[in-house]
Amino acid sequence: MRLFIYLLPMRNLAAIILAAGKGTRMKSAMPKVLHECAGLPMLSYPVKALKDAGVKKIIVVVGHSKDDVIERFRSEKITFVEQKEQLGTGHAVMCAMKALRGFKGGVLILSGDVPLITVETLKALKNLHCKGSKILSLITAVPVNPAGYGRIVRDENNAVIGVVEDKDASSGQKKIREINTGIYLISSGFLFANIKKIGSANAQKEYYLPDLVRLAVKGGSNVKALTLLDPEEAMGINNRVELAKASAIMRLRIVNELMLSGVTFIHPETAYVENFVKIGPDAIIHPSVHLGGQTVIAQGCVIEQGAVIRNSHIGKNSVIKSSSVIDASVIGEGAAVGPFARIRPGTVLENHAHIGNFVEIKKSVIGKGTKANHLSYIGDAVVGANVNIGAGAITCNYDGFKKHVTIIEDDSFIGSDSQLVAPVRIGKGAYVGSGTTVTKDVPPGALVITRADEKIIKGWVKKRRKK
Repeated sequence: MRLFIYLLPMRNLAAIILAAGKGTRMKSAMPKVLHECAGLPMLSYPVKALKDAGVKKIIVVVGHSKDDVIERFRSEKITFVEQKEQLGTGHAVMCAMKALRGFKGGVLILSGDVPLITVETLKALKNLHCKGSKILSLITAVPVNPAGYGRIVRDENNAVIGVVEDKDASSGQKKIREINTGIYLISSGFLFANIKKIGSANAQKEYYLPDLVRLAVKGGSNVKALTLLDPEEAMGINNRVELAKASAIMRLRIVNELMLSGVTFIHPETAYVENFVKIGPDAIIHPSVHLGGQTVIAQGCVIEQGAVIRNSHIGKNSVIKSSSVIDASVIGEGAAVGPFARIRPGTVLENHAHIGNFVEIKKSVIGKGTKANHLSYIGDAVVGANVNIGAGAITCNYDGFKKHVTIIEDDSFIGSDSQLVAPVRIGKGAYVGSGTTVTKDVPPGALVITRADEKIIKGWVKKRRKK
C-alpha cells in the first residue's frame, strides 16, 4: 500500500527553497539570499525558474534575518516557514512539512543561493523523474574541482546508491568528481514517510537531506540522476567572489539573448545589463554601459561608452553620448543627450531635444527640438518647443524653503549665463539677454536684460603695473 502511495502520478508540483542560512562567508549583515546578482536578489532566480516550470506552491524556509527576506518577497505568492535553529538541510525540510500537509505530487527541493539554475533544467529533471524513478531524482554535476561538495556514490552498474558529504568522505571517495548539487525532486509520499528518519550521525552533527538517497535505495527504489553539462549552472554562492562570478555569467546570458534578438554590443563582456531591461533591434551598445531597472531602449538607439541608465525609456533613434547618467526619465525619439549630461528623475525630453555636455536636468519637461548644449542647470521647469538655452544658464528653483517652477514658452531664447529666478514665466518667442537675472515674468516677444552699462578705463593696466 505504501509503495502505491509513493507511485501516485505527479499531478502537481510543489517546491521547498532552503534560504535560512546566514551566509557567514559573505561577511555581511544582509542575508545571503538578498545579495544581488545582475540586479536581482539571488533568491529571485530559483523562485522565477520554479514558477516558469509550472510549480504552483513554493515554500521558502527562512531563518537568519527572516523579516528582511519576507518583506523583500512579500508581493510574490510564496509561503514562508521558519527554521529557528540551523541544524542542516534535512532539518530545514522537516520545518516545511506542515506547510505541505495534504499535498500529493512531486516536491522540488533546492537552495536559494543557486541563481544560475534554469527552467529548462528543472523541466528536464521533472521528465526524468516521471519516466524513471518516480520516488527520488536529483541533479549532479562534474566540476573541475569537487572539493567541498558531497560526492555521488554509484555501484558497479552505475546506479546511484548514495551521497557522502565531503567532511565524511574517505580518501577514495574524495577522488570522485561527480557531486550532488542539492537539487532534488521527491515523491511527496516518500518525503512524508521518510523525512524524520534522517539521522545526524556525521561530522557536522546535522540532519543531511542527501540521507534520503540512502533511504530510497534501501527501500528498493531506483534513484535517477540528471547530470548537468555545465556545472556552473548549479553553483552555490557562498562568498562575494562566487557572487561576482555568477553575476558575470548571468549578465552574459542576458547580453547573448539580446544580441540574438538583433542588438549590437561592441564589447559584450563589459556591458552591465540587468534582467528587466528591454532593448529594441538595431540598437548599438558601446563598452562599459550600465543599464538597470525597468529601462527600455527603443529600436535604433546608440548608447555610447560609460553611459548609466536606470528605470528610463529611451525613444527610437536617440543617442546617449559617453558618460551620461539618466535616472527614472523619459527620452523622446531622435533626441541627443551628453556627453557628460545628467538627467535626474522625473524628466521628460520630447522628440529631437538636445541636451549637451555638463548639462543637468531635474524634474523638468523639455519640449520638442529644444536645445541646451552646454553647462546649464534646468530644474522644476516646463520648457516649450524650439527653445535655445545658452551656456551657463540656470533656473533658480529653490528659495531655501520650497521648490518653484520656471515656465519657458515656445521659441524663446535664453542667453548665456542667465539666471531665471522661479517662479517666473518667459513668454513665447521672448529673448533673455546674456548675463541677465530674471525675477519677473517676461511678455511674449519681449527682450529682457539686466546687464550693467559697460565702462572702459583707458590705460588702467599700465597704471596698475606702476603701483
